[in-house]
Amino acid sequence: MFRNLQAYLKALEARGELKRIHAPVEAELEIAEIADRMVKQGGPALLFENVVGKGFPVAIGLFGTRERTAFALGVKDLDELAGKVQALLELEPGKGGLSALLKLLPKLSALKGFFPRRVRTAAVQEVVWRGEAVDLSRLPVLKTWPLDGGPFLTLPLVITKDPETGELNLGMYRMQVLDKRSTAMHWQLHKVGRRHYEKARRLRKPLEVAVALGGDPILTYAATAPLPPLPGVNEFHLGGFLRGRPVELARGVTVDLPVPAEAEFILEGYIDPEEPLVEEGPFGDHTGFYTPKDLYPRFHVTALTHRKGAVYPATLVGPPPMEDAYLIEASERLFLPAVRLLLPEVLDYHMPPEGVAHNWVNLRIRKEYPGQAYKAAMGLLGLGQMMFAKVVLVTEGRVSPGFEALLEALPHLLPGRDTLFVRGPMDVLDHASRAFAFGGKLILDATRKLPEEGGEAPFAPKAHPHLPEDPRVKAQRQYPGLWLVAMHKTKAHQAWEVAQSLLATPQSEGIRLLLLADRDTGLEPHEFFWVLLNNIDPERDGRILQGASGPVLVLDGTQKLPEEGFARAWPEKAVMSPEVKAKVDSRWAEYGL
Repeated sequence: MFRNLQAYLKALEARGELKRIHAPVEAELEIAEIADRMVKQGGPALLFENVVGKGFPVAIGLFGTRERTAFALGVKDLDELAGKVQALLELEPGKGGLSALLKLLPKLSALKGFFPRRVRTAAVQEVVWRGEAVDLSRLPVLKTWPLDGGPFLTLPLVITKDPETGELNLGMYRMQVLDKRSTAMHWQLHKVGRRHYEKARRLRKPLEVAVALGGDPILTYAATAPLPPLPGVNEFHLGGFLRGRPVELARGVTVDLPVPAEAEFILEGYIDPEEPLVEEGPFGDHTGFYTPKDLYPRFHVTALTHRKGAVYPATLVGPPPMEDAYLIEASERLFLPAVRLLLPEVLDYHMPPEGVAHNWVNLRIRKEYPGQAYKAAMGLLGLGQMMFAKVVLVTEGRVSPGFEALLEALPHLLPGRDTLFVRGPMDVLDHASRAFAFGGKLILDATRKLPEEGGEAPFAPKAHPHLPEDPRVKAQRQYPGLWLVAMHKTKAHQAWEVAQSLLATPQSEGIRLLLLADRDTGLEPHEFFWVLLNNIDPERDGRILQGASGPVLVLDGTQKLPEEGFARAWPEKAVMSPEVKAKVDSRWAEYGL
């Protein structure tokens, strides 16, 4: 464990995983472009010591590789996180009275650090700005994509208290800086912070808020974790459990909320639920697309405290792979024992980075009876934030890497018989769903089929070296059983015309999955699946058509048009401007990278 962010940075530097940038850099776009290049090549974390016009350095890429994320969380490998939770789940005294309780005592070390510790003095309160002295423009808050609505805090640990029960929540919600003393608070529909806000609105009382930046990286991770709703348990407990030492909490200087004593900065203030909502966005989000402008509450900052020599922590989200993929994998590993406890047939699961968390889940089960794949998938869809999952592939083989697992599963998947479309809640960031926060889902049963399920359907996957020419097709590629097509869409429903035409050719032999996307989509599986999964509502955009070897599942991942009944705005991909790219190219040697 690390006492605070700066202790973590020193440890990274000692491992050769931190690069200091002495050259002056801009908080608007330049840092983001440098950080994007570093994370995509598995480079080190970066500490920008000279941010133009700002009073503090910026640290970014803190979780930029799988190995670095494990190091941040105090384990050698992320798989070890499951063992920690498994030990906790085994804390059962059982029967036997006093003797059983005595046998339990040695296991209680698993709870070391679980309960936070209150302290009177805090390093994060060494410097205090109040009222008119608060000036958020002094912080090096980043603008990360050209069309963003402004600078956004991207690693804020937002602390609120339930107005009715007093339960604490520590969540991570992006915050757009609006002026010197206020930000927007991106509390989405399904988030705990949003529930606290709605309760305050019903009670017609202000909601106190504290926002921490920095601290032990474990606490930063804990704010992202999908912690189940357990009375009396919050993310401070999770952080303490993972670090093996209590999280030290002090009282805010202007709010009655606990704040991490070892953070770098604390923003304190309130949200008035009777105040009009403010326009927030656009924002280049973790989906890799811009989320549009929308209305969210305004957070008024009444005090800003920080430690002397504070470092501002940030992250970058956008087209994968980004460092949030490793935080997602950490949550996979951490909550696997709990998933197994509720769904005993589950052996493993994985959310491939191409799915940007919820768009794609591979689920491995131990199959014992017919229909069990659907039982497991639907059970998973009922677990917390897994309700947002869009495509669930159930298999008895490996789950990772995602693309390879899919290819191995195709021989066991007969489209139509082994595919199931359902509906349910969707992430509010999903731009392709049939309606806001509601849409279709797809379950793919790629387990071996029992006699009651129709048995295995003989299938020999093929990939043809020469593919049919079609003026509407700009690029195409086949893998065994899979056909990827980038097409030039000029009218409504054209994807189905192209699909029918391609499947009528001999090259559809040995194909069970035909995927279509727009012409600017690359054919490398990682990019293609990222675009396709973002752009589909599976129920609306999935059909079973006939190919040379039988039924083929076709998914239309092209942009949806108003003529196709799609009424919402279609977003742009988050892409850096050519000017910023050229600037970074020209200064690369100056950065010392």
